[in-house]
Amino acid sequence: MQFKDLKEQAENYAEKIGKLTVVGVEEIGNGGVLVAESMYWLIFGASLKQPVRPSAVVVQMVEIGIKAIPIVAMLAGAIGAMLAIQSIYMLSIFGAESQVAYGVAFSVVREFAPLITGILVAGRSGSALAARLGTMKISQEIDALKVMGINPVRFLVVPALLAMLIMVPALTMLNGMIGLLCAGLYINADLGVSLAAYGEQLIDILSIDDVMHGIGKSAIFAVLIAVIGVVNGASVTGGAEGVGKVTTRSVVQAISAIIVTDMIFAFIATRG
Repeated sequence: MQFKDLKEQAENYAEKIGKLTVVGVEEIGNGGVLVAESMYWLIFGASLKQPVRPSAVVVQMVEIGIKAIPIVAMLAGAIGAMLAIQSIYMLSIFGAESQVAYGVAFSVVREFAPLITGILVAGRSGSALAARLGTMKISQEIDALKVMGINPVRFLVVPALLAMLIMVPALTMLNGMIGLLCAGLYINADLGVSLAAYGEQLIDILSIDDVMHGIGKSAIFAVLIAVIGVVNGASVTGGAEGVGKVTTRSVVQAISAIIVTDMIFAFIATRG
């Protein structure tokens, strides 16, 4: 009897893993189709007399980017100062405090600026996108758009995706500048290095490739946030409770995808 019970438990466990795998593959496929369809409407929408509305893109840009500036700036400054504090402390063990700009520059520009910005946007705007689409699906607004001959991807998804692609890299650049500035202010106060000398060190240390590395990652993060938010919002079931579940799920999935993608980027960059 015990062997039979263990066999049933193993079969149930394997079945659950299989179902989760199928669901995961299906969601990845839906995300790929969504990106392809978005590119189609962005490129051919005007010729089909259904262009993407610039006003909708601007509205999304304001919501995703402009309104996120205060929180991005605050966290960028705090992280920049924290990196300077920790770098000075670690380098002081070897008597190399004067090299603190190297650690701060690469950490902020290549890693922390895109990573923190992506996580903030995922928690703030990705969840809002999933909740909005989920609510529209439950209230049958998406079905109403289809009845009126309006493609939901063109009308709802493309403006959000395009706004993400524009504003997340822009916020990443802002994050990097504020982080480097606050790190420089702490270095000036602690080590007496002037901001002019610190700025010259940054110019010598950083290259265009370093900046583009961070911006490129942020663009990929933007696509992940938008696609995950839309896929989760479109799969909502069960009324208001379902909206809450998919909103939480979209945030967890987006942050997880961002961190894993960042790890892959770091691995490839350090092996190049």
